[in-house]
Amino acid sequence: MRIVRLANFVAPRSGGLRTALRELGAGYAAAGHEVVLVVPGPRHARSSTPSGLVVTVPGPVVPGTGGYRVITARRALSRLLDELEPDRLEVSDRTTLRWTGRWARSRGVRSMMVSHESLDGLLRLFWPGFHAGRRASHALSDRLNRALSDRLNATADRLNRATAADFDVVVCTTEWAAAEFRRLGTANLLRVPLGVDLARFSPGRRDAGLRHTLAAPGEWLLVHCGRLSPEKRPERSVAALRELRRRGVPAVLVVAGDGPRRAALERAARGLPVRFTGHLADRDLLARLLATADVALAPGPVETFGLAALEALASGTPAVVSASGALPEVVGDAGLAAADDPGAYAEAVERLLSRDERRRRAAARQRAERYGWRNSVDGFLAAHGLPAAVTDGGRR
Repeated sequence: MRIVRLANFVAPRSGGLRTALRELGAGYAAAGHEVVLVVPGPRHARSSTPSGLVVTVPGPVVPGTGGYRVITARRALSRLLDELEPDRLEVSDRTTLRWTGRWARSRGVRSMMVSHESLDGLLRLFWPGFHAGRRASHALSDRLNRALSDRLNATADRLNRATAADFDVVVCTTEWAAAEFRRLGTANLLRVPLGVDLARFSPGRRDAGLRHTLAAPGEWLLVHCGRLSPEKRPERSVAALRELRRRGVPAVLVVAGDGPRRAALERAARGLPVRFTGHLADRDLLARLLATADVALAPGPVETFGLAALEALASGTPAVVSASGALPEVVGDAGLAAADDPGAYAEAVERLLSRDERRRRAAARQRAERYGWRNSVDGFLAAHGLPAAVTDGGRR
């Protein structure tokens, strides 16, 4: 089968979506399928990868996002899809690419929309005026926010209902992400978790030499790993460190990643023991960093899965995550969920550090072992109506 996949808003160098596209594509290819990924870029290009053929089409940069691009030329993309003649269409953008579901239906192609974001969450995060009533009385603020919340729910419901109608299958990676579809009674909804590279990200990658470079004896090493963009709320990790230091906790923070918020974060971190590494292209170095840290911070409030936090768990490092998103569901008792304020994050870090080190690291790894990529690939193939992958030794 030829599985053609479309994605927008793919980070230029890293990110959870890029990782998921790579790993799932490699799994499809290993199962014997012909895989094509179409993504936006600065110019036309084609390249062969272990995850299949990658076709890049010109797409403009979205201002203020630090490099995210989108495919906007519908006619050109429609012609490309006709040329590629997919047997299955998989789409990872339910905003600007939703129309491709209708294209697939008109050609008799089975289609899947993968929900990598919560529209409920994104609308609340970016909609101008939400929570603006805080300057007024509490009663007025509550009334304004309830009214706006109802309006945002209605907007999300309308868009999600259209998505479910346009595609044969809607796949969500967590129950939290699926909730906005379940309230509509979406019949074609499936839940398939993503995975983690359990071989690369492992407690065995812990590096005493790296730790000596990053933290002094007696200091706790915290790590924030992810894109430094507004929806990820990276400033909360810096604020949590500031609060920990105020409490007398000898913690230091490494921020691994890059993005449009980096300059502002560096300003906010002045006077604090924070090291910014930028994007870590060396994934082995990233694996060593995650395994060496004591606690990972993942403060994004609208994460629908959170691969960076799962990579930390696989490395034996527990995580403090935002209680607002899907990550509490993913990390379970291998981490702690915190309200979205510095004090709550600092308290959660202290509670994790108070646990026996061997037990907390073992619990983190055991939790991650539920999420291998093999199971994820099989689940996505089943959602496509295709048999699970097999190896020479039998079923995966």
